[in-house]
Amino acid sequence: MKIDGIDKIIIKMLVKDARTPVLSIAREVGISGAAIHQRLRKLEKSALIDGYRMTINPKSLGYNTTAFVGVFLDSSSLYSSAIKRLKEIPEVVESHYTTGNYAIFIKILCKNNEDLMHILNKNIQNIKGVSRTETFISLDQQIDRQISI
Repeated sequence: MKIDGIDKIIIKMLVKDARTPVLSIAREVGISGAAIHQRLRKLEKSALIDGYRMTINPKSLGYNTTAFVGVFLDSSSLYSSAIKRLKEIPEVVESHYTTGNYAIFIKILCKNNEDLMHILNKNIQNIKGVSRTETFISLDQQIDRQISI
């Protein structure tokens, strides 16, 4: 996908604030609102723009503990069924099929450490095929960004 300078400006403005009005973008780049809409449709169709979303601050809902958990499976053939079960746990917000020590690496948001322990012991470690887990608690997040254009 080839993108030009105008596309880059549009993308940068929307990454900064997805609620930026199309007419504000149009004024910034010096083309019509209709032209911005056309470019956005082209970028969406090419799959360069994956979507638009609102981000919730988990701490405002009481989720004060972020943990990363390496999940060891008895067999890689159990991956699909383990993922299916992990999807049923609302606190699991990301999962990655990885190389290295873990079959699955997940991100969990919890209210506190006690909540994390409950989710690990009662939900994750009871999934058929999970042999063990290794947990890392995040103390602070300094970087949270999208890839630069």
